[in-house]
Amino acid sequence: MKKRMIGLALGVVTAAAMCMTANADELIKVGIINNDPNESGYRTANVKDLEQAFSEENGFEAKTFYSLNNDEQIDAAKQMLQDGVDYLLLSAAATTGWDTVLQDAQTEGVDVILFDRTIDADESLYVAAVVSDMPKEGETAVAWLESQGLDAYNIIHIQGTMGSAAQVGRSGALDQKVADNDNWNIVVQQTADWNPETAQQIVQSVIASGDEFNVIYAENDDMAKGAVKALDDAGISHGVGKDVIVMGFDCNKWALRELQAGNWNYDGQCNPFQSQYLIDIINKLEAGEEITEKTIYLEEQGFDATTITDEDIENFGIGEDATEEAETEAETTAAE
Repeated sequence: MKKRMIGLALGVVTAAAMCMTANADELIKVGIINNDPNESGYRTANVKDLEQAFSEENGFEAKTFYSLNNDEQIDAAKQMLQDGVDYLLLSAAATTGWDTVLQDAQTEGVDVILFDRTIDADESLYVAAVVSDMPKEGETAVAWLESQGLDAYNIIHIQGTMGSAAQVGRSGALDQKVADNDNWNIVVQQTADWNPETAQQIVQSVIASGDEFNVIYAENDDMAKGAVKALDDAGISHGVGKDVIVMGFDCNKWALRELQAGNWNYDGQCNPFQSQYLIDIINKLEAGEEITEKTIYLEEQGFDATTITDEDIENFGIGEDATEEAETEAETTAAE
């Protein structure tokens, strides 16, 4: 591989931070395999972050493929290897099935860097991983829930896409807690594939059955939003000091505003801004340096409705909150 060095500011990656010109024969060819940007607010932010960073202006020729289907991702990755990319950046839809692709990449001299999610593969088959610690996200959320001191925990557990690292990690801690404690009970455990409408239907079904519940543990904000819609339609109170505890993940600004208003109780952070770390790794590889830190875990935390602040929302929230969205829509309407 021809070695080229590019610059990096460890904050936001900008054109000014790159020290090479974007001549076609000098561009670093990067293949990016990611999940559908419409999957969630988290994914939208993640895709935007990567697309802005891996641009021709910044010295890259990027091929992108988006799908929630693992087999489709694998086929796209194989095509990217045939197309001669220098690096393959991978956020896998599922944790399994990637060994052949990784082995082929190694044979072709293509460095694979994981981002966002881990996979079940030998570490020797990829150069590095920049990921969220999904099991820790689950453990932090379950520890917070335990701290609420309920006499009994009757939980509607709404899961993300089965087999994804996010689902496995966020489900694992809760499953273990339920197995270890007689007063923790799963009323229903069902995947909504990150979809709010499906989550709403799951909760509506439980309400119609008459089964008692006092916790909704939704593995992303969008599904929590759908679950809350079902509660509102049924006249069931939720949030701080109310009948049902509502928990989500990802920390969209609009979701954190729901916490601040006391309508939700907990939101677990999942950091979508990974491009700066990925480019730092590529810089080192281009310079012939050894990657000494195989896995970089992004710093993340959980937020409680009773303690969250405007500063928290500004610093850790992703996307736009309701006020910003309304202002954007008004500006768009005025422009038209």
